[in-house]
Amino acid sequence: MKKSIKDVCLLVLFLCWAYTVQAQEVMPLYDGEVPDAHPADDQEYAENNGEILAKVSRPTLTAFLPAKEKANGTAVIICPGGGYEVLVIQREGYKVAKAFNELGVAAFVLKYRLPSPKTMQDQSIGPLQDAQQAIKTVRQQAAAWNIHLDKIGIMGFSAGGHLASTAGTHFNKAYIANKEETSLRPDFMLLVYPVISLSKALAHQGSKDHLLGSKPTKQQVRLFSNELQVTPDTPPTLLLHAEDDDVVNVANSIRFFEALKAVSVPAGLHIYPDGRHGFPTGAAAKDWFNQCRLWMEQRGLLDKRI
Repeated sequence: MKKSIKDVCLLVLFLCWAYTVQAQEVMPLYDGEVPDAHPADDQEYAENNGEILAKVSRPTLTAFLPAKEKANGTAVIICPGGGYEVLVIQREGYKVAKAFNELGVAAFVLKYRLPSPKTMQDQSIGPLQDAQQAIKTVRQQAAAWNIHLDKIGIMGFSAGGHLASTAGTHFNKAYIANKEETSLRPDFMLLVYPVISLSKALAHQGSKDHLLGSKPTKQQVRLFSNELQVTPDTPPTLLLHAEDDDVVNVANSIRFFEALKAVSVPAGLHIYPDGRHGFPTGAAAKDWFNQCRLWMEQRGLLDKRI
């Protein structure tokens, strides 16, 4: 029996829907209890038609897998920004993940916990625990997702850049249960207008206050000023920033780049003359993802491997 055009269209729509469900899998970040969490009601809510999430206390990882014919075995864990107060989950998360899929890269959007003494025993390490758990999860599931174990990177925007750079400089200490001793070191970092330093001269005050509270110790400030935590084992890094950023001082990226070069870690730094924070307009808005692509190409991260 011949199918009508309507039947064919419905079949196509169903197949597209089925593929989307398969390609975008939302999973709880932890199998059991969330580490160091206080018992609390889930008060998470969305703003701006789902663009922004607030009061996140139930972390998840959303997998965006590329078509098999495109897949090259590289994976990126994406940490949206938002000053450790909210998550810009669409523009700095899901949309970026879909762009990576077009390059054959598996992308994982991390909905990490937002620091709060109401939901965490130590608010300074809650987001880092989630980032480490995301890296551990992707490594342990790499075979199932057709990912190479040496091509798992992390990306962050603004305060998410601070989280990503923390994961890339604090990997020698496990802040989560890791009896398998899975490597928590990302293989590369992509940091976009990132908060790096929590020092008085460079810090984005909102990010600092939300992460460490209003009266952090000198030791806390130093520990989470990631330009001071760089070693020769820090992963290769690309930094993108705008000179006219009036939210996060461009010197954050410059200092981190200088720290990487001082210990001979491969690094790239691209500073746009304008673009402001978030790259809303101008050349930065059109070019920043292309810079990621070019850097990844140069490092062989977009090459298919048999």
